[in-house]
Amino acid sequence: MMENMDKIVIFVTAGSPEEAEKIADLLVKKRKTACANLVPKIHSLFWWCGKIDSSDEVLLIFKSKACLLQDIVSLVKEAHSYDVPEIIALPIIGGNEDYLRWIEEETEG
Repeated sequence: MMENMDKIVIFVTAGSPEEAEKIADLLVKKRKTACANLVPKIHSLFWWCGKIDSSDEVLLIFKSKACLLQDIVSLVKEAHSYDVPEIIALPIIGGNEDYLRWIEEETEG
């Protein structure tokens, strides 16, 4: 299980389905992520500029390797319309070994 600690899941929210598709396409084509899931129609509540705001968004879920995180952060920030986009990475501590190996094989870096 410890050998898989280099795999990560990254959450990114986008302001529209078109923006989410653009970001997902960019990261998959550049092989920075093996897979991108687009979860439509989430509703977010958050603090922004000193007050509570809300927005309908799309949640992107990426599967990748920890060594690619900085590249992913840079690419998402360049492509994203938000001033401060959500980009959060969590470690994958285990799972289907075949799937984790597939992540390794389908990403470059």
